[in-house]
Amino acid sequence: MPVESLFATLFPGECRICREPLLNISRLPVCLACLQNMPAFHSAQCSICGELLVAATFAGVPQGEQLCSLCQRFRPSYVRAAAYGPYEGVLRDLIHLLKYQRVRSAAKALGLKLAEVLRSIVPEASAEAHGDVIVVTVPLFKAKQNNRGFNQAQSVAAYAVSAVKPQIDPTLNLVFEPEVLRRKRATASQTGLTRHQRRENVRGSFVVNPTLRRFIAGRNLILVDDVFTTGTTAEECSRVLLRAGAANVWVATIARVSKLEVISILHQIQEGEELAAAAGTVARA
Repeated sequence: MPVESLFATLFPGECRICREPLLNISRLPVCLACLQNMPAFHSAQCSICGELLVAATFAGVPQGEQLCSLCQRFRPSYVRAAAYGPYEGVLRDLIHLLKYQRVRSAAKALGLKLAEVLRSIVPEASAEAHGDVIVVTVPLFKAKQNNRGFNQAQSVAAYAVSAVKPQIDPTLNLVFEPEVLRRKRATASQTGLTRHQRRENVRGSFVVNPTLRRFIAGRNLILVDDVFTTGTTAEECSRVLLRAGAANVWVATIARVSKLEVISILHQIQEGEELAAAAGTVARA
């Protein structure tokens, strides 16, 4: 009997996502089927923030550039934000395993997805780079990081950079420096807040490490986080980095929450409530 089958027999386990039995020995308690079920974005997206687009072309927008309504009105301070896939399904569950259940072995699987995002951004960032291209991460407040034991963005970014480095131009120096940004105060959870409330929540909460200001001066930076929701955190971090002397900032995340997805979910909930109400009316009749 193979060692893997013997182990599965003696120490049965189940996938932490789909609950199917695990058949292979692995530090990550997720089955192969789930790991292969994390689709990337394929629909049209905003050229700047990555928001899903309803139409492929927009009046008044330069040819080849497709912008969402928000980016047409207000250009973010970062050059472009990109994410691997939608914040749903297995991808969301895997992020939750790492972030909330502290399954740190999930960082490598997520890092490989983030590496695909970096491969699309690094050529842009290096084209006009003055020296190194630096990968930085969104920091946690010190007390929160101590409580969690790690920063999920740093863990995932470390794997992503190590996966990308051997595949890029050897003349380009891609540097991972997670200590560039610091969070100087605790902030409330962003969950459930409006865009305006999120902006006020993070305003003034980030600062550049004074010992690294010269290091980033005139350099192109790639800011990494786990999830891009409304972009307020990315925008605040980008503004702080640019004020500290960075040349340009790109944003790379594992997943992205789309307004179109939120609207779709709300419609599904509304339809479900209407169906339940209709069923109740029929039952009473």
